[in-house]
Amino acid sequence: MNHHTDKTARDIYISFFMFTTDMKPSDEAYRNVIITHMQALKELGYSGFEFPLAVTEDTDYAQQIADYAQLRQAMDASGLEDMKVATNVGATPTFDPSSEDQAQRDAALVYLKSRVDITAALRGTIMMGPIVYPYGHFPVTADNQGIWSDALQDYMAQRYLNAQPVLNELGLYAQGKAVKLAIEPITHWETPGPNTLAQLIGFLEGVPCQQVGVCLDTAHETLDGAGPLLFKEQLDWLVQEGRLHYAQISPPDRGNVQDSWIPWQTLVEPLLNAHQGPIAVEIFNAIPAFLDSLRLSRRKFWIPGEDPAKPPYPSAYTIAAEVLAAIHANVPASVLRGHQPPAANQ
Repeated sequence: MNHHTDKTARDIYISFFMFTTDMKPSDEAYRNVIITHMQALKELGYSGFEFPLAVTEDTDYAQQIADYAQLRQAMDASGLEDMKVATNVGATPTFDPSSEDQAQRDAALVYLKSRVDITAALRGTIMMGPIVYPYGHFPVTADNQGIWSDALQDYMAQRYLNAQPVLNELGLYAQGKAVKLAIEPITHWETPGPNTLAQLIGFLEGVPCQQVGVCLDTAHETLDGAGPLLFKEQLDWLVQEGRLHYAQISPPDRGNVQDSWIPWQTLVEPLLNAHQGPIAVEIFNAIPAFLDSLRLSRRKFWIPGEDPAKPPYPSAYTIAAEVLAAIHANVPASVLRGHQPPAANQ
């Protein structure tokens, strides 16, 4: 049975990092391209998408919101009205909620609120990502030396204190828009923090608003997690606090799930038993935006309608289909089905 037609099945989204880092919502020609991808992914059995919201210094937020609303309208007009959306958002050096500068923290709050508004305009109910500290930017000393180990942890402790009230206010705003914020702990070679679930839980203890919670990515948990015993305790805390908002299935190399180590029984199954909402497949295709930043050496999954076919190498659609098959093969149906939450919270 096609997953999408099984109304008792858990929602499975796919990240558009397979195709792009920028949905270009104001570009009509590109909109037609990505809608073609969405239609193909729906046919494969996905029930939603995770859209990256491109980093921008432009502060015309009203226009950006209108552009994404137009994208949603185009989706609806193309037979995708039932497809759900989550958004992927990151803090930036300009819009940094952890900054020592109050004016910069204020600007970050306005920026992140606009990303919540975009999520709502897409009819999404989850905004996830590294929204505590600018992704990919590591602190340095006055003489341009890297800050690491104990010094880094001390540095980040203050940055977390700076960000907590900003994220709490953002959570209260998001609550009014029926959008959950799912902060993602990102591995240590991509960002200085929070890198681990333990660090993120410590951060959330200073953020009273439960609308602010966690996105758990299997790739990051495999690389930086504390192991299965502590993971169970952490999951219990997240469930008790109502903070487990989103989950991603992604291999450590961010490529094809079929060719990677994923601890299905000790990581994925407990995670999906604890998390009853949607899950997303996150694959970073070897598109130009990721080549240098992720040092990708593997071949690109060629993109139908954009790249020439490259037999015998797989297409992005082939990989997307194989991931769904792997999930269904490795996760018990009873676990994968889960307990569906009310529609407003999906």
